[in-house]
Amino acid sequence: MSSRREFIRISFIGAGVLAAGAGTYKVFKTLSSPEEVKKLIVDLKRTPTYCEVCFWKCAGWVYKTSEGKIWKIIGNDEDQHCRGRFCPRGTGGVGMYYDEDRLKTPLIRVEDRGRQVFREASWDEALDLVAGKIKEISVKYGPESLALFTHGSGSSYYSTLFKALGSENIAEPSYAQCRGPRDEAFFATFGEEVYSPEITDIRDTKCLVLIGSHLGENMHNGQVQEMSDAIDKGATIITVDPRFSTAAGKSKFWLPLKPATDIALLLAWMHEIIYNEYYDKKYVEKYCSGFDQLKAHVKDFTPEWAYGITAIRPDLIRRTAKEMADASPAVIVHPGRHVTWYGDDTQRVRAIAILNALLGSWGSRGGFYRPAKFELPAVSLPLYKIPSKTWSDAFPGKYPVASSPVSNALIEASIPENNPGFLIKGWFVNGTNLMLTIPDQTNTLKAIQNLELLVAVDTMPMEITGWADVILPECTYLERFDALRAAPHRKPAIALRMPAVEPLNNTKPGYWIARQLALKLGFEDYFPYEKLEDQLDWQLKKIGSSLEEMKRIGVKTFDRELDDLYYTDNEIIEFPTDSGKIELYSTYFEQYGFDPLPKYVAHEEPPPGYYRLNYGRAPMHTFSRTSNNPNLTDLMDENTLWINPKVAKEWGIKTDQMVWLRNQDEVVSEFPVKVRVTERIRWDSVYMVHGFGHARKQMKRCYGKGASDTQLITKVLNDPIMGGTGMRGNFVTFITEKSETEVAS
Repeated sequence: MSSRREFIRISFIGAGVLAAGAGTYKVFKTLSSPEEVKKLIVDLKRTPTYCEVCFWKCAGWVYKTSEGKIWKIIGNDEDQHCRGRFCPRGTGGVGMYYDEDRLKTPLIRVEDRGRQVFREASWDEALDLVAGKIKEISVKYGPESLALFTHGSGSSYYSTLFKALGSENIAEPSYAQCRGPRDEAFFATFGEEVYSPEITDIRDTKCLVLIGSHLGENMHNGQVQEMSDAIDKGATIITVDPRFSTAAGKSKFWLPLKPATDIALLLAWMHEIIYNEYYDKKYVEKYCSGFDQLKAHVKDFTPEWAYGITAIRPDLIRRTAKEMADASPAVIVHPGRHVTWYGDDTQRVRAIAILNALLGSWGSRGGFYRPAKFELPAVSLPLYKIPSKTWSDAFPGKYPVASSPVSNALIEASIPENNPGFLIKGWFVNGTNLMLTIPDQTNTLKAIQNLELLVAVDTMPMEITGWADVILPECTYLERFDALRAAPHRKPAIALRMPAVEPLNNTKPGYWIARQLALKLGFEDYFPYEKLEDQLDWQLKKIGSSLEEMKRIGVKTFDRELDDLYYTDNEIIEFPTDSGKIELYSTYFEQYGFDPLPKYVAHEEPPPGYYRLNYGRAPMHTFSRTSNNPNLTDLMDENTLWINPKVAKEWGIKTDQMVWLRNQDEVVSEFPVKVRVTERIRWDSVYMVHGFGHARKQMKRCYGKGASDTQLITKVLNDPIMGGTGMRGNFVTFITEKSETEVAS
């Protein structure tokens, strides 16, 4: 087993030093440890922040030179999220500030939507136009005809504005396109979600099972560090993936299963654990309901049965089941993050939740811990208007278990011929590039053309901004205050983000933008503080701290009220489910007409000459958000297409050859992608990193670099339970030379 030093190294001297210039980098190269670096920079001025490059939001320090320029970002030692270390993306966050391609001033469209011709405008003119159109749409169609698509720290400000308007059509695309099936599956089983960061006790685990969870490549900072610690302690890592990922390279077992057969493997593991009596009998008897039904359900799902479906040998299924059992309850079958694959994703993650319950890991050391969150005092606001309609009224009865608005349902409700219960006529898009986030781009564009208003708030000229009527340029997280971070963890804690520098150009913070719109719409009472920092100071003083204290320390950690990180032997627990127990058999799903126990259903196979399109992450990039970052493009400026040698030989394709991709619906990638011939991918699949193939020439570094997987995801397998968009049912073939027709298209 590889040691942590051979695993993904979260570099203290990361990409952020590139912003300081070659001379500074030479100085850093002479230093042998993070301690020496800290000693060198101890006299520099620093301000606290928490990172916005990904959802992990690690807390850190921004260091500035004597001239006041941002020089370096490092982790805060007090922060549980990062344990004092930033990942390559976090250290490279300074590149967002210095990117000369970033949006600089408000823009208003001067030609038809899609022509992408804009003129510069003042903030007052741009906000007047937005407020006027919001009023017009609200009067004409009702405020429920406005939808907010949002991501990141600014979500709370715009959500407040929309609720004041009387619209609860507030969607975070991450719900339907990433984590929603996981949240609903664990909620149906345990009555509780797995939160963000996930409440996985990896540091003390004895066995970690990664089934399609690419730790080390998606670079979830704290979990990667804890996984490194677990490896050093001798923990068993089991990776289930059609691709030999970074995590697979550090695993005791790699199970290269056939894509779309995960549920079959999970059911076979359950069979082994139940019928060999490997399960935690005391735990199951005390906390679980539905065991007898589950036992009968998995009776015939033997390793031999699963072998014919998954291509995983029966002896390997048995050995890995025994490894989990031997580690119980200090075992984690990881719930994953991006789990929208095949349209039956809630049931697949339900199988993961059930497996964890059988092994007694929920609430156990080395399994899943109980989170603690610091509850900040809330500002007193007027009551929100009660909406006359909500997103679920657009298509009554659809996605009944969804606990959050489904972004794709709001898009469908923007298309008149879909006959929604009410029509969405205006979009406000904050910090999310819908064109590379939402699958089936043609459908998204169809919806956009039916809108009367599309507003985009972003730091970069992403694809979605090209379709907007008004572009509002937000300053980066390094130039603004934001709400205090109070995410759950082992201990309750809060973290401060404050501006390290003044906003560049004519950009503004999200709070300021939302409040100015509120003033123009007559909702000033919902934003009682002119400056966000005044609100933060009020909150902090209410808890015995202050803004001045947080500026000095950045992170404040509190003791848990009770010593209850894990369940105790004699503890009586009532779970927030219908039965008050962990539901192996879900009465919650059953009442909505869904299978109470997961079932395997075969999925469509690739046509002859086509291969399943798999996609994933790279440790130095976050989706498509960082593809133009001047620091991070130095680490990776394009994606490659992984092809198995057997397939490459059949096609006569070589490593580094450029190819285009055509999917099952005859959509051809706009740009070619470089081939990587490797044994690390199954012959029935290809693999590429998500977030490349940008078509916006305004982003000069990433324009035309690599291919866009989103462009090729035209078939969407919707999860009927909660609306998640299964995106791995798409197949591609290769084009080595484009015809004249294809070039013209």
